[in-house]
Amino acid sequence: MTHAAPPRPALARRSQGLKGIARVPGDKSISHRSFMFGGLASGETRITGLLEGEDVMRTGEAMKAMGAQIRKAGDEWIIQGVGNGCLLQPEGPLDFGNAGTGSRLTMGLVGVYDMETTFIGDASLSGRPMGRVLDPLRQMGVQILKAAPGDRMPITLRGPKHAAPITYRVPMASAQVKSAVLLAGLNTPGITTVIEPVMTRDHTEKMLQGFGANLTVDTDDAGVRHIFIEGQGKLTGQTIAVPGDPSSAGFPLVAALIVPGSDIVIENVLMNPTRTGLLLTLQEMGGNIEILNPRNAGGEDVADLRVRSSELKGVAVPASRAPSMIDEYPVLAAAAAFAEGETLMQGLEELRVKESDRLAAVARGLEANGVDCTEGEATLAVRGRPGGKGLGGGTVATHLDHRIAMSFLILGLATEKPVTVDDANMIATSFPEFMGLMKELGAEIE
Repeated sequence: MTHAAPPRPALARRSQGLKGIARVPGDKSISHRSFMFGGLASGETRITGLLEGEDVMRTGEAMKAMGAQIRKAGDEWIIQGVGNGCLLQPEGPLDFGNAGTGSRLTMGLVGVYDMETTFIGDASLSGRPMGRVLDPLRQMGVQILKAAPGDRMPITLRGPKHAAPITYRVPMASAQVKSAVLLAGLNTPGITTVIEPVMTRDHTEKMLQGFGANLTVDTDDAGVRHIFIEGQGKLTGQTIAVPGDPSSAGFPLVAALIVPGSDIVIENVLMNPTRTGLLLTLQEMGGNIEILNPRNAGGEDVADLRVRSSELKGVAVPASRAPSMIDEYPVLAAAAAFAEGETLMQGLEELRVKESDRLAAVARGLEANGVDCTEGEATLAVRGRPGGKGLGGGTVATHLDHRIAMSFLILGLATEKPVTVDDANMIATSFPEFMGLMKELGAEIE
């Protein structure tokens, strides 16, 4: 497991203008779900563009442990699924490493099966609370036989003989909680309903419909979404082309904006409106980002992005935008460090329970590199220094968090002094090609 390896520090220094064409790995959210739904569906599923990071591979291994056949042929992944309701009890624990999405969604998927399943993870994942997923599962009849204090891993679930459908109002904006309940509903008789007051990424709904689930969405006058899924229906294998991950695209995107003289194109980026908060914010800050060749691929909007270096200005980012960019705040903070004036990010409480306490980790990393910032309970204010004069020279504690590591390496490409991160090993969980891709564009990272 990556996190057992000795720390491998990395350093980024001020670079010349970035140039070239970049293609980021497949979207992480869609990749996880492709393995899950393909493994669950009847017949064959074929996937191209899959993100082959460690997190997604853990989901694939979990599906194989429960009966799915998954193999790679050339650049295509081929899955023979078991059929909805036909997963097998795994012989040993399901080890999700650092994969929060994979573990939480799989708990929903298998929790309602009449079997025992044990979930384990690395030190980082074992510190993350799972109660938000376990609470609705308990309502459906799932027993939590074992759990570390605070509903943390290792966790053993025991499914009921017959799960009960529920109507569940999601208490926080969380695509993972919503998805876990919907996936539990797949193997539950009757209609399971999820009420979502604030819309989050909707890949689960779109993809389940694509696989043939009887799933409908009603949005009321107040914008509250009611999602209904009929249990015990048939899912059929599909052909999936995974678009580029907008969270991963955020790294070369911000780098090109802050490194003077840059002009790059990032190809095939997912443009689902529930995922474009960073793009919208950077445009509001004055980022020169051109959307080229917008198109539809497999039910999702995609486009190419041309990005040129820009003089950024601070903005207030509303809390309502947080669900559409929750993973991108660390790299937005890197952009804000070079913007004129203050950038205020609000509604960040979800960052406290990511791979690390991401809000604190970002604030400490900024401070270590001379960036003026103020951390609130659910806010971060960054006061930038155009040109990066006097910034850098610090070492950032990454806390085994891939997005902290990548965000601060991006920061270092435009600071006066180099920026060091204490460990870059865990970048492989979501973006194995990060170092190579950035170096090809001209970034000085070592």
